[in-house]
Amino acid sequence: MMESVVSAGLVRLRPARGAETGPATPSPFEDWGSNLDPAAAVEPGRLLIECDDEVVGDVSWRAVWFGPTHGSRCWEIGIALAPAARGRGIGTAAQRLLVEHLFTTTDVHRIQASTDVENLPEQRALERAGFVREGVLRQCQVRADGRHDLVLYSRLCDDEDHG
Repeated sequence: MMESVVSAGLVRLRPARGAETGPATPSPFEDWGSNLDPAAAVEPGRLLIECDDEVVGDVSWRAVWFGPTHGSRCWEIGIALAPAARGRGIGTAAQRLLVEHLFTTTDVHRIQASTDVENLPEQRALERAGFVREGVLRQCQVRADGRHDLVLYSRLCDDEDHG
């Protein structure tokens, strides 16, 4: 397996080594409480985010299907960053690198991401990474404190990167 997948400047995405995990990423947008259903979890692809030779988070992706044909599949990506890594452009760079990697190494036409309507920093990061806001998914996510609306973003393989 290739050690370094992609890098730009000081940000690098790479596979985990052995049982290595990313740092704990406490966030109000990731408090699932007792609603977490491990049986429903889908094993996504995952790469660690390194900055200055320190693991500061991870990016992940999973398949989403909009029909029964292979061409109806897209990737949905996610990111988790350690609190100290937030607000420094690392999330934007990591998401841009992941999109580049997925469009280069897979045959999907669409990559999407969603985030809580109150998570303005992640919305800005996605927009800087070239994602286009598509709309609001009403009350689609249940966390410890109840139902939440998410904002849906997408990138198409023939979109220009406006980041």
